[in-house]
Amino acid sequence: MISVGIIGCSGYTGKKLTEYCSNHPKVKKLKLYSYASAGQDLWTIAPEFHGVIANLPVEHSSDLDLSLDVYFTALPHGESIKVIPNLIEQGKVVIDLSGDFRLDDAKLYEKWYHFTHAAPEFLSEKIYGLADWKETTYTGKKLISNPGCYPTVSLLSILPIVKEFADDILTVSTVAYSGTSGAGKSANADLLLSEMDGNARAYNLHHHRHEPEILQSLNKDGFISPFSFSTHLLPVAVGMYATTNIFTRKAIDPDQVKKVFASAYENAPFVRMRDQAPQLKWVVGSNFCDLNVSVKGNSIIVTGAIDNLIKGASGQAIQNMNNYFGWTPSLGLLPSEVNHVSVY
Repeated sequence: MISVGIIGCSGYTGKKLTEYCSNHPKVKKLKLYSYASAGQDLWTIAPEFHGVIANLPVEHSSDLDLSLDVYFTALPHGESIKVIPNLIEQGKVVIDLSGDFRLDDAKLYEKWYHFTHAAPEFLSEKIYGLADWKETTYTGKKLISNPGCYPTVSLLSILPIVKEFADDILTVSTVAYSGTSGAGKSANADLLLSEMDGNARAYNLHHHRHEPEILQSLNKDGFISPFSFSTHLLPVAVGMYATTNIFTRKAIDPDQVKKVFASAYENAPFVRMRDQAPQLKWVVGSNFCDLNVSVKGNSIIVTGAIDNLIKGASGQAIQNMNNYFGWTPSLGLLPSEVNHVSVY
C-alpha cells in the first residue's frame, strides 16, 4: 500500500487522477494540492464527485507533505519543473503529466516550449513512460515523464513498424485530431462552443511541441526517414484520432505486419487491435488505445483512437504507477480492478 499526492488536482487531468487514486486498491492515503483552489474541498471544485468518491481538503501546493510515497504533478508546462527536483532529491517517486521532462535535449525546450530548462540534469534521469510499449523499463529511476496525448497514440501506431522495418521506410506522415479538452481549462476564444461547433481546423503546423517528442522515440529505434506531423481540432470535448501513412521501399506482406503488431502488444492489456478502423466512441471514457492496420503494396495505414485525458494523460499515469511497482497494469483502471469505498 502507498500514499499519494496529486499536485494540480483541479484541472481536467488532475480530476481524473483524483478519481482513479480514490478507487485504487493500493492507495491507502491521498492528499490533494492546488494553487488556485487551495482552501476548498474536492466536492466544491468538482461537484460531480459528490457522493461518488470521498470528499478531501485541497491544500496549497507550496505546503507539500513530504512523507508521501508517490506524487503526480498535473501542472502547466513550465510549472512542474519548479517542484519536481526537490521531490526527487527527497527520494520520492514522481509521475509528471507536463512536458517539462519529456525531451532529452535541454536546448529543444527553448525552441519548442520557449523557456530555458532549469534542471537539465534530470532529463537523463527520467523514465519516458509509454506504458504499453514493451521496451519501457522502470528500474533505477524515480521520475516518470508521462507522454503527451498525441505522442501516445502516434507512437503506439508507428513504433512496431519502425522496430521491424526501419531500413525499409521511405516516409511517415501522421495526421491527428483532438478534442478541445487537450488545451486544458484556460480561457481561449478559439475554443468557445460557438467557434468549434460544427467546425474543424488545423493548428500549429510544423510547430507542434509534440513533434520532437515523437521523433525522439522513433529515432531511438533507428528511424531516420522524413516525418510529417499535423494536428487538428475536432468539435468534440474529449477524444483523439490519428491516421498514420507509412510508405516503404518495397511491398510488405500484410500478414507479416499484423504479426508484428500482435507480437508488440501481446502483453499490453490496453491496446486493442481492431479488424476495422476504430471510432472515438469505442475508447472515450477508457484507458484503451484501439488500433487498426491496413496494408496495400508499399503503403501501410495505421489508425488509432484514444481518450486524450485518460490514455493520453491520467489513465496512462496510473498505468505507469502500476508498472513501476510491479502491479497488474489495469489495477484501478477497469471496473473489476477498483476498490469501491463508501464516501459517507
